[in-house]
Amino acid sequence: MNPLLATLGGKLTERWLNLLVLPGALFLAAAAVGGTLGQRHWADVDRLRGTLDDLAGRPALDRTGTAALLVALVLLTATAASLTAQCVGGAVERYWLRPGRDPLSRALTGRRARRWRERDTEVTEAVGRITYTGDGPDGAVLVPGGTLARIQDLTEARDRIALREPSRPTWYGDRMQAAADRVEAAYGVDLAVLWPRLWLVLPEPAVRQIQSAHDSFGAAARLAAWAVGYALLACWWWPAALAAVGCAAVARSRGRGALDALAGLIEAAVDVHGRELATRIGLLAPETPGRLAPDTGDGMSAVFRKAE
Repeated sequence: MNPLLATLGGKLTERWLNLLVLPGALFLAAAAVGGTLGQRHWADVDRLRGTLDDLAGRPALDRTGTAALLVALVLLTATAASLTAQCVGGAVERYWLRPGRDPLSRALTGRRARRWRERDTEVTEAVGRITYTGDGPDGAVLVPGGTLARIQDLTEARDRIALREPSRPTWYGDRMQAAADRVEAAYGVDLAVLWPRLWLVLPEPAVRQIQSAHDSFGAAARLAAWAVGYALLACWWWPAALAAVGCAAVARSRGRGALDALAGLIEAAVDVHGRELATRIGLLAPETPGRLAPDTGDGMSAVFRKAE
């Protein structure tokens, strides 16, 4: 039992240090430097060194109890800062995935939809201007490589806005909405009511993969929260703005990658295990061949909604 407790304690301490103490301590260090130097002396290393020397020379710090209390205070403050960042990160997640019913969000949705339609028109026009250069083996049609490359570039530019015409104010919301739309188009089932039930029958490897992608998205949102904190710190010490820009850029890149992976895994879970769920609730017989049909998907949605 004692080795087990020691192992668990070591893992918990490691997670506490990595997730809470270290990010908070880094922010506290930046706040201390910024508060000491300010905007006028933002790069005055001698001023910072003098402040540290004055602090280290105080008699109270020679006492073991005072030093231990100071270390404990720093650890608690760093933990509190990290917990605050986690709370703000949760708000960032909800902001990224918001449906957008307020006027500002509707305006953003409309702007993104116009940009998407412009890119989609460019893709359609590029496809319409294709000139065929002949026939290849097995009846394949030969098209100039430059034309295909341009169509691919235009398609990627459109998909960076959204995979389908935007209906949400952010890329994140549209990516999840695209997953729901594609599941409904393929199987006739409402992903919102299907997912809690499907989650209960997923095997452990699938659960771990989906949970890992979701955790990565949450970590990106927390990094965006730190970007907000450093941006506020920049009001007193402008170099913190560099950290804010860096955190925001990395958070955006990681958040997009994590959410794209999460949406793909959710679709894959429906593809692979949706029929199993239909069998478990009695809408399909185990020996029935074939894929999950749209009429079965409609039946699943009706069952799960419970005549709402």
